[in-house]
Order: sequence, then structure tokens, then C-alpha cells
Amino acid sequence: MIEAERIRNLPPYLFHHINERKLKARQAGKDVIDLGMGNPDQPTPPHIVEKLREVALDPRAHRYSASRGIKHLRKAICDWYQERFNVELDPETEAVVVIGSKEGISHLMLAVLDKGDTILIPNPTYPSHLYSVIIAGGNIYDVPLLPESNFLSDFSAAILGRYPKPKALLLSYPHNPTTAVVNLEFFEKAVEFAQRNDLFIIHDLAYSEICFDGYQAPSFLQAKDAKKVGMEFYSLSKTYNMAGWRVGFAVGNKDLIGALAKLKTYYDYGVFTPIQVAGITALTGSQECIKEIVSTYQRRRDVLVNGLNSIGWKVEKPNATMYLWVRIPEEFQKIGSMKFSLDLLDKAEVAVSPGIGFGRFGEGYVRFALVENEQRIKQAIKNIKKFLT
Repeated sequence: MIEAERIRNLPPYLFHHINERKLKARQAGKDVIDLGMGNPDQPTPPHIVEKLREVALDPRAHRYSASRGIKHLRKAICDWYQERFNVELDPETEAVVVIGSKEGISHLMLAVLDKGDTILIPNPTYPSHLYSVIIAGGNIYDVPLLPESNFLSDFSAAILGRYPKPKALLLSYPHNPTTAVVNLEFFEKAVEFAQRNDLFIIHDLAYSEICFDGYQAPSFLQAKDAKKVGMEFYSLSKTYNMAGWRVGFAVGNKDLIGALAKLKTYYDYGVFTPIQVAGITALTGSQECIKEIVSTYQRRRDVLVNGLNSIGWKVEKPNATMYLWVRIPEEFQKIGSMKFSLDLLDKAEVAVSPGIGFGRFGEGYVRFALVENEQRIKQAIKNIKKFLT
């Protein structure tokens, strides 16, 4: 057996079937409308790209960078948090740059979890939240996210009568895949829960700026005493269409940040310096580009929601994220989300993500990503209508 135990214990990657079928369909000449992966299709704003180009021309920027991020980027991160959330952070001890939040969360789990430690994770969830814990040798207690609770975490109920007690709670709002949103009171209750049960909180804030209809997402760190019990991850991927650049950061509790920074010194030399400098430009430059990005997603959301409702597939408009979380029509519930997604791909040439891929409580749903233009989305609606009828 060549694979290590930590790899053998990984659950099946259910999106593999969709991706493989999608590739074969395209190779066969089919025009697949891909609403599956949350991969932004819009370009990175020009002023950010220009800064990357400018710095990349300087040979001094081609050397190893700093594992925890260059000083000026860490300061820009803290200044951005101060302006956006009125949260004060120390760039030396309470901020670290990561190679995207996916890498950051995965390395954090290695830094803070011992084999057998348990963590509370809402289900359904972003898959790497689960995989990172398993790779680190930890165990998971599911916190079911159910429609009757508006997909909000009831973390108190999740630990009743369970042993061992969890070491941490992982949250992510606005939520992927369910698109659920919370207010600051929710985070204040989470902090109280953490203090009462002697655990720490990790919050993934990937979609804080992708909000609609007047909703503004709070930061977990805005809650009273949040820094005493937790930390937050942020990514430039969605906010600035920088998904392929792989740059984000973690902020908050200095002990958690210190553990992550220490581990990273053994794994990497940091993000390429020109990308980090471009990240400074993203955070400190004009934020008008965010309004344009959000406006594009809102138009796509409205076209998709209105289109699905017009063909009898009932769905409500989400207040945040670049997704729709939609319950499969009743007549298809019995075949499950994986079979439904594969049939939709084969017969309607529309790719979506099966809910089961986000955890067992995602069964019965599919996730649409708003990563095709409005005309393509309208064509997808026509194709889906034919499939459903």
C-alpha cells in the first residue's frame, strides 16, 4: 500500500464524476454550459494586473518572498479590516498571508489538531473544510444545516451527549453552498458558545463582499471578545476576481495565527512577491471594481432565479455569494443529487454541482454557480425546461 493512512481515509471526491463526464461531453463537441465550479469568469481589474506587471519586471522581486507575507501587505490587510469592519489588528502578530484560504485552512488544521481531535463543522459545507480535518487526523461532528432553520448552525445541539468534546468550531458565512447569511448577533452567540465550551472558532469569510439587495456581511471579528477565541480567513479570489492568483490571509487570535505562521515556515516561502504587491493595490486602491463585480453577479442571479421560477422550478433569491442552492424537483428526489446532476449534464448540457458532494446533508439539492454570462444562463434555462418536461 503506497498511500499513507491520511490519504486512504479521504472520502470519495464526488465532483470527479461530474468533471470527467463534462470533459467527455466537450470532447464530443457538446456545448456544455458550466454552472458547476465556483470559478470566476470575469477578468481581474486592470489596475491590479498592471501592478503585477510592473513589479514582475523588477529582478529583485524574483527572489524568495516571506512565508507569512511581506510587511506592507500585512499592514494593508489590517488597514482594510479597520476601514471595512472597524476591527483593529496587529500586522506583526495577528495577520498572516496564505496561498489562498484553501491552503491556509488546510495548514491551520495541521498546526492545531492532534490525531483524534474533534471539530464541529456545519454540513453541507465547502469540501476542503472536511478534507483538511481528515488529512490532519482529526474527527468531525456534523452540525446539520437544514432548510427549516434557514441553514444556520445550531452548534449547541451538535455536542449534547457527545464525547470527546470538540476542540474547535468551523463556520463560514455567507455560506457556500447554501448561500445562508447571518447578522452580528449570530457571531456574538458563537463567541459565547466557544467561551462556555472552551473551544476556538475558525471563520471562513470568502464571500463578504458578494452581497445583494442591501445586505452587508459582518466579520466574525466584530463580535465582542472574538479575537480571544478565534480567527478569520479571507480570500481575494472572489472579491477581486483573483482566483488563480492564490492569495488570501488569516487574521485574529495571535496564538492561532502564530501556529499557522510557524507551520508555514516549514512548507513554503510565501506567495510570489509581485502577487503580494498587487494584493496591496487591490486592498488599498479604488473599490469601484467590487461594485461592478457584484452588479454582474446580481444580474446573473436575477436571470437564473427568474428563469427557473418561470419553468416551475421554485427558488428564492440569495442575499449573498455567487451561487444558488436549489432543492431538486420532487419528481427527481428519488434518484438523488448525483444522478440528477449527471442526467442534467447528459441531456440538457448544463453542469451543476450535486448537493451530496458538499456532505450528506446536502443530498436533495444542487448548486448553481453564476459563472456564465446572462445569454448563456438563458440558454441553460431553455435546455433545463426541455429536460424537466
